[in-house]
Amino acid sequence: MTPFWQIWIKATCASLGLLGLLLAGGAMDATSGPAKLYFQFMGDSSQLDLNPHMQVTLGVLGAVCIGWSITFFATFQAANMLHGEAATSVWRTTLLGLTTWYIIDSTLSVVTGFWQNALVNTLFFASLVFPIIRTGVLKPA
Repeated sequence: MTPFWQIWIKATCASLGLLGLLLAGGAMDATSGPAKLYFQFMGDSSQLDLNPHMQVTLGVLGAVCIGWSITFFATFQAANMLHGEAATSVWRTTLLGLTTWYIIDSTLSVVTGFWQNALVNTLFFASLVFPIIRTGVLKPA
């Protein structure tokens, strides 16, 4: 994978980590402003009730996004250090995981009326899948 695509993927991982920080901030009243702005972008934030249940959900979701960003970063770094079938296997498994998440999360987003989340999912999914497919890392060397 070329340095350009490596930087691209690192930036995508970093953006996911930043989203995680934003969501985790919604868990506390003092830091919930950015989360409220995000939900305003996603739709009607006037219906956003930051009750304790929503706050813990945002905190957990934020932590998952931060952890996921670090895990993806480590996975991509490791895959770039491997060669042959070992590297291809990591890329294919990563693609399978991304695709599984994308289908389930986006379908549920649309079915429950939050199509905007499916749009954000599509941008994130494409920003990782495009370089994986484009660079040929799925083909054994």
